[in-house]
Amino acid sequence: MAVHMACNNNLHLFNQLRRSTAIAKASHTFPSTFTTSFSLLSAQISATKSTSRPISVSTSDSTSSTFTWDDVVRISEPESLSDGLSDLKGYFDKIKICNRGSDKKHEFVPFVIEDQIVGYIHNRFAENLRKFHNVFTFEPKNSNGGFESGVVTLHSSLGTPEDRTKAVGEVVKSLGEELIPGIRNELTIVDSKQLYPVTSSFGTPTFFSLERAAAPYFGIKAYGVHMNGYVEKGGEKFLWIGKRSRTKSTYPGMLDHLVAGGLPHGIACGENIIKECEEEAGIPRTISSSAIPVGAIPYMDIDGYRYKRDVLFCYDLKLPESFIPKNEDGEVESFKLIPVAHAANAIRRTYLFKPNCCLVIIDFLFRHGLPSSNSRGAFESKAQSRSTSAGTLEAVSHGHDSREKWTSNNGMKMAGIGGLFNSGGLASS
Repeated sequence: MAVHMACNNNLHLFNQLRRSTAIAKASHTFPSTFTTSFSLLSAQISATKSTSRPISVSTSDSTSSTFTWDDVVRISEPESLSDGLSDLKGYFDKIKICNRGSDKKHEFVPFVIEDQIVGYIHNRFAENLRKFHNVFTFEPKNSNGGFESGVVTLHSSLGTPEDRTKAVGEVVKSLGEELIPGIRNELTIVDSKQLYPVTSSFGTPTFFSLERAAAPYFGIKAYGVHMNGYVEKGGEKFLWIGKRSRTKSTYPGMLDHLVAGGLPHGIACGENIIKECEEEAGIPRTISSSAIPVGAIPYMDIDGYRYKRDVLFCYDLKLPESFIPKNEDGEVESFKLIPVAHAANAIRRTYLFKPNCCLVIIDFLFRHGLPSSNSRGAFESKAQSRSTSAGTLEAVSHGHDSREKWTSNNGMKMAGIGGLFNSGGLASS
């Protein structure tokens, strides 16, 4: 089945897009919350309908957003504003949101296990780890692999993945919600599938497993699966969009894909997307097994002590017109089927979507011919210009990171949006 090819057969990567954004200085600043008439619009667009009511939207990952599907429909209608689908600024704005803080990398020190960099820890957050002498070891400058900033590693007594998982998990539990918001202390056997594997790169041996809320505080690479579920009827494509539960600990009440979830320890991408389809949208295996892997999108975001180095494995699933999604795990408030062009408008004009979902939907839009070929050419030109002006891809990489190459040799082929940008590999950041 096509879905089982994910992560292992020529996944396309958002490489050029990453070049154009991950290296940008984080000069853009977005409000954490704002309430105005059509307040979600980018700064250069103003609403034209005087009948619009205020809506509250948060770009914070913990503050609830308050808007209705009527708001989504109203703002996404083509005639609601004078902008056109060829306007690319809104897309770039959303990409920038997921790629902040490249100028803050010097504030982080490498987290090293068995001479392999597995993450990056903010130097001030690292001070909270010093008291755990039996778990963490701080090695000075140039004593480990020539790292100029020194490194954080694990105590030599922690020789197995199980020992490391337990020890680091106890530290995370001890640090608590005050330092690591959203921790669930997922250390039991029952919850082990909610732990993220800590590796030097995808597909390599797991050094230990870490609770997902703690992942960005240790700068580990985290992987997820995201699926665009669409319907074709009357010669037009429609996307199923979910609205996250307001009780979610992250991005409550915001718009989301039909199906998305982290890739926990011990489960393959293909099986994970099938599991998430059932839990989040009630899609049976007989349908979800037809999901097609279409790409992999990396992004890098630094926010305070958090260093997110995420890769999203993307899927498309064409659904029957008669199918109606039903959430099974309480994480989605509701679903709505909207025209793809309207989804594009919502992405460009608003901040209603969970930020990383925008990347995956933008990829879908370009692969499915929206915007136009002229706009795609302009996008490619702009991305290439930014990449060229910034130097080589190695310049994007963190100064101490290994030059990881993901190619067809280890199951991944990197390319840009819908194959617009082709590359033989990726030097990871």
